[in-house]
Amino acid sequence: MPFLKSICLFALFTLGLANVQAQEKLAEFADLPLVVTDYAGLEPLFQQRNDTTYVVNFWATWCGPCIKELPYFERLNREWKDKKVKVVLVSLDFKSQIRTRLMKFLEKKQLESEVVVLHQSNANDWIDKVDPSWSGSIPATLVYNRQKRAFYEQEFYNYEELVSIVKSFIKM
Repeated sequence: MPFLKSICLFALFTLGLANVQAQEKLAEFADLPLVVTDYAGLEPLFQQRNDTTYVVNFWATWCGPCIKELPYFERLNREWKDKKVKVVLVSLDFKSQIRTRLMKFLEKKQLESEVVVLHQSNANDWIDKVDPSWSGSIPATLVYNRQKRAFYEQEFYNYEELVSIVKSFIKM
């Protein structure tokens, strides 16, 4: 895990996103086995122009509907990764709960999807950048590839509903 964490931190630095102030704010999480970033560190995720379809789900451990739908994203991650689908779970858990609640949840559930913690104090600074129509409520999911982009401010009630959306992005 330390090697993986080092690679993630190096990638943030080389992208020019790890300014001194952000490093100081996020240094307290440097020992965690996941990436904790501000919006500037996460923004490149929303601008990929390769042959992958990205499914980016915004969630938190305190959000009941988010927890209910997580198994659908995990299944999608397992069953569709060979079809160039990448699932990223962006946790919006509060800073004070990252070590206690979030880390315990991740250990218990053993999520296989990539999990990134977005630590940005003022959501109004970044919500419109993800999607101008987003009110800020979660769960919310951005699905995109280089040809198409769609935002879903809703809970998915079953796996088939999520797969149907992903299929509309992939030429099969």
